[in-house]
Amino acid sequence: MTKYICQCCGEEKEDWPAIAYAAPYPYFQLSEEEIKNSELTSDWCIINYPDETCYFIRAVLVQKVNEGCQDLEYGIWVSLSEKSFNEYVENYDNKEFESGYFGWLSNYLPDYEFENSIPTDVIVDNKTGRPFVYPHESHEHTFVKDFHEGISKKEAEKRINFVLNRSIK
Repeated sequence: MTKYICQCCGEEKEDWPAIAYAAPYPYFQLSEEEIKNSELTSDWCIINYPDETCYFIRAVLVQKVNEGCQDLEYGIWVSLSEKSFNEYVENYDNKEFESGYFGWLSNYLPDYEFENSIPTDVIVDNKTGRPFVYPHESHEHTFVKDFHEGISKKEAEKRINFVLNRSIK
């Protein structure tokens, strides 16, 4: 980890690693045959099921940590409509491209139970890198509440340690 002097508090800090996912959760559930018919890159994923095609992009979600100067970053995947996905891919190298999409969170995060996906806003500004994801505040889920209200430093460190000591999907 990189050490630095925090501009917020003046103390020496170490960057927390992002909790990153190699693929959207549904990709890990595919059979070998389904994987052959799908595409996964470091930036997007297309899953071709017999009856439908699902489109995903990699994005960033930043969760506020209340008693500290750092936030917890997730490298997550969201599903998009075919139209939104195609527009995103077509403009991937266009540094001037900005847009917003509706998406569904497509990874399960540590310490939360997920029965259904969480609706999100996906904000694209190619000048800043990967899109940022914001869960809909109106959606009732513990993670959504924690995203908007923040979590403790202890909770953030617990999640980081969980990820560093175990691979996640």
